[in-house]
Amino acid sequence: MGTECIFKDETDVMPAVPPGFAPLTSFTLQRVQEDVKVSACSSSNFAQSQREDCGDTSSSEKLKKSLRHRPWVNYSKFDNSSDEEENGSKPYERSAPAYRPLPKGVIRGCAECATCQKVVSRWNPYAACRPVLDEAPVFYPTEEEFRDTLQYIESLRPIAEPYGICRIVPPQSWKPPCLLKEKNLWENLKFATRVQQINKLQNRPSAKKAFQSNILRRKRPKILKTELSSSEIAEANQVGQNQSTYRFGFEPGPEFTLESFQKYADDFKKQYFQMGMSQDLSLDNIEGEYWRIVEKPTEEIEVLYGADLDTGAVGSGFPKASPSMTDSELENQYVKSGWNLNNLPRLQGSVLCFESGDISGVLVPWLYVGMCFSSFCWHVEDHHLYSLNYLHMGAPKMWYGVPGKDAFKLEAAMKKYLPDLFEEQPDLLHNLVTQFSPSLLKQEGVPVYRCVQREGEFVLTFPRAYHSGFNCGFNCAEAVNVAPFDWLPHGQNAVELYREQGRKITVSQDKLLLGAAREAVRAQWNILFLRRNTMDNLRWKNVCGSDGLLTRALKARIEMENTRREYLCCSSQSRKTDALFDANDRECAICHYDLYLSAAGCPCSPDKFACLIHAKQLCSCDWSTRFFLFRYDISELNVLVDALGGKLSAVHRWGISNLGLTLSSIVGKEKTQENKPVIVSNKDGKKEEVSGQLNNLGNLINTVRRPGTHNESEGSQSRNVECFSLQQSKSANLLSGSGDSRSSSDVKLKGSSKLLPDKANEELSSESSRSPSRLIDCDDKATSSNLNKDLVIVTRKLMRPQ
Repeated sequence: MGTECIFKDETDVMPAVPPGFAPLTSFTLQRVQEDVKVSACSSSNFAQSQREDCGDTSSSEKLKKSLRHRPWVNYSKFDNSSDEEENGSKPYERSAPAYRPLPKGVIRGCAECATCQKVVSRWNPYAACRPVLDEAPVFYPTEEEFRDTLQYIESLRPIAEPYGICRIVPPQSWKPPCLLKEKNLWENLKFATRVQQINKLQNRPSAKKAFQSNILRRKRPKILKTELSSSEIAEANQVGQNQSTYRFGFEPGPEFTLESFQKYADDFKKQYFQMGMSQDLSLDNIEGEYWRIVEKPTEEIEVLYGADLDTGAVGSGFPKASPSMTDSELENQYVKSGWNLNNLPRLQGSVLCFESGDISGVLVPWLYVGMCFSSFCWHVEDHHLYSLNYLHMGAPKMWYGVPGKDAFKLEAAMKKYLPDLFEEQPDLLHNLVTQFSPSLLKQEGVPVYRCVQREGEFVLTFPRAYHSGFNCGFNCAEAVNVAPFDWLPHGQNAVELYREQGRKITVSQDKLLLGAAREAVRAQWNILFLRRNTMDNLRWKNVCGSDGLLTRALKARIEMENTRREYLCCSSQSRKTDALFDANDRECAICHYDLYLSAAGCPCSPDKFACLIHAKQLCSCDWSTRFFLFRYDISELNVLVDALGGKLSAVHRWGISNLGLTLSSIVGKEKTQENKPVIVSNKDGKKEEVSGQLNNLGNLINTVRRPGTHNESEGSQSRNVECFSLQQSKSANLLSGSGDSRSSSDVKLKGSSKLLPDKANEELSSESSRSPSRLIDCDDKATSSNLNKDLVIVTRKLMRPQ
C-alpha cells in the first residue's frame, strides 16, 4: 500500500490486536485529497493502482467495506466505525481459532477428485529434530516359548515393564497369512480416513485465546469502558459458550481402498522427500523430519490415517474361525494361535474372557492403515489394559513408550508446557489428539524409550504405560487388548481414577474380578476333589493361595466395598440384585462408576442408580427412602476369599451354593472303575471282603480330609472299617465348617453295626478351634445340610449291593 495513504498514529494508546497477532504495525487510513502531493519516496504507480482498487473515494461507506476485517488496520479512526459495527454489521466469525496461518505444504483434492494431492513442502534435513533416546528391549522367543502366549508375556514382564513397551520378534517359522492382501479385499475393501494436521499436534493455540483475539479485533472501542452494555454481556456469554464447545480433533477424510490408499501414501512420500533425486532416506531421516514438523513447523502438513477400523466390519488380517470352516481349516495353527489377535483377549488366563460383549477395540481388534507421518498421539489404553499390536505389512512404525510408574510425570510435563490446552480440555490426553516432544519429556525427567516395529513383529505395551508414535510410510497394523491376572490391581486403580474424572467405563472391573474368582474356585474344586491337574486348572491354582495375585486383588476390593457399606448402609435398607437390575449394564448416574457389585436407588427414580459414594446425591428425597442393592453379602465374599486361599470348607461351600457343584457327581466316575474286592480288617482283627468302590470312598475321603496325604503307612494294603467311619465323620464336618456330626452319624457302613463314634466330634471341635472361620455372621445351616446330604448319597451309592 502506498505511503501517501499512511501515517503513524501517535495518539493511539490501545493496540488494535493482541501483541504477536498483528503482522504489521497499526496505522490510520485517511482519505487523500486530489490536491495533496504524493511524497517523493512513494511509488506513483502503486498509488494509482491503490486508488483504482478503492474505486469512488467519495463514498466513505464503500471504502470502509472494502477494508473490513484487515487486522493490521486501526478502524477506530473512522467516524462512527465502532458504533456502526456494534449496531449494524454482523461480527466477523471464524470456525477455527484465529492465529497466523502457515503456508499450506499439502494441497489435497481438486474439482474432479478428492483423493489427489500436490505436495509443495519439502524435506528439510538441516533442521532435523530427532530425539536422542534409549531403545526399548527386543525379545526373540523360541518356538517352545512362543506356544503359550500369556505365559510368555508373563515371563517378559519383570524385564520389559520398566520400559513401558517392548518388541517381540516371532520365530522364523511363524508366518501367518495376511488376508488383507487377497485380491477381493485389497481392491474392494473401503475404509474411512481422518485428516491430521501434523503441525498442530503440539503447537496450536487454545480456543480461549483465539476467541479473545477475535473479540478484540471485532470490538475496537474508541475509549476504555469500565462497564459493559447488555449486548456486550450477551456477546461475551456467547463467546464463552463457543469456547466450551470447541474441541480440537481430526476431521473426517475421504474413503479409500487399500490399493488406492497405498498409491496415495507412496505418492506423498515420493513428493515430500523427492525420492527420485535422493535415495539415501533412512528411518532416522524420517524421524528427524517428523519431529521438526511437530516442534518447529514452517508449513501446514496434512496427512490421512485410517485408524480404529473395526475388524468385525472391515475384516481382520488374521484368519478367524467360522462355522463354514472345515475341520482341517479349524485345526490350522494360525486359526487357533494365541498370537492371533482375534483369540488373544479371551484366552484362558486373560480375565477379559469373562466379558460377554464384543467390545470394539478391546475384545474385537482394530485395524490401522497408515502413511508417512500419520500419528497416534500420547495415550494409555482404556482401563490401563495391556495392548498387543501386530504389523501385517508395509513400512515400519515408530513407537515411543513411558513406563507406567512415570505416567504422572508425563502428565505433569505436558501440563507445564501446554497449560492453556489442558485448562480448556482437562481430559485432553483421553482424546488422542496431542503429540509432545520426547526431547522435552526427557528434559523434564520423564524416561522415554524408542521402539521400531517392522513387518511381522509385535509391540507390547504394559498397564498405565503412555505410548505414541507415527508411521514411516504405507502400512497396515492390527491391535487388541488383553488382561492377564497381574493387570487386576491396575484395572482397579483405573476405575477409581475414572470415578474421580467422571469418565465412562468400557468394561466392568467387578464383573471381571468376580468372574475370575468363581472360575478359580471351580479349578480348586477340580484339583482338590477330583485330582484333575490339567494345565488350565493349574494356571488358576498359581494365582490363588493366601498371597496369590487373584486373592490379593479380591481382598483389596472387598475391604474397599465393606468400608463403603458400613458407612452408608443398614441391613433394613439392603436387598439382593435381581434379574430386572441385571437386564442392563448399570452405571452411577453421577460419576459413571460400575454398579455390578453394589448400587443405591430410590423409589422416585426406578431406573436411576448411584454408586455408594454418590448415594446421597442421587436425588433430593429423604435419606430414609434410599435402598441398596448387593450382588453378594460381605460374608459371602469372605467365603470366596477363603476358597481362593485353599480352605476346603470354603471351596465346597462356594462350589455348592454358587457354582452348582456336588460331591455326588463323583459317583459316576468312581463306578466305572473295576469292582475288585478289597480285604480289610474289622475292629476284632478279622479279615473281611468289601467292595472296591468302598475302597474308592476311602480314597475320596482321604482326599477331602488332607489332599495328597494318606493316614496309613506307605505300602499298607488294608484299612479298618471303623477308621473309615471316623474319617467320614471328620471329613463331613470339616467340609461343612460345623462341629455338629448328627447328620453324618446316622450313616452306617456295611459290616459295622456301630454308629459313628462321638470321639469324631471331639477331634473336629479341637481342629475347628485351631482354624476359626471368619464368617461368624453367615448362616451355614443350609450349606451344612446340603454337604452332609451329599456325603450320605455318596456313601449309600457306593455301598449298594451289586
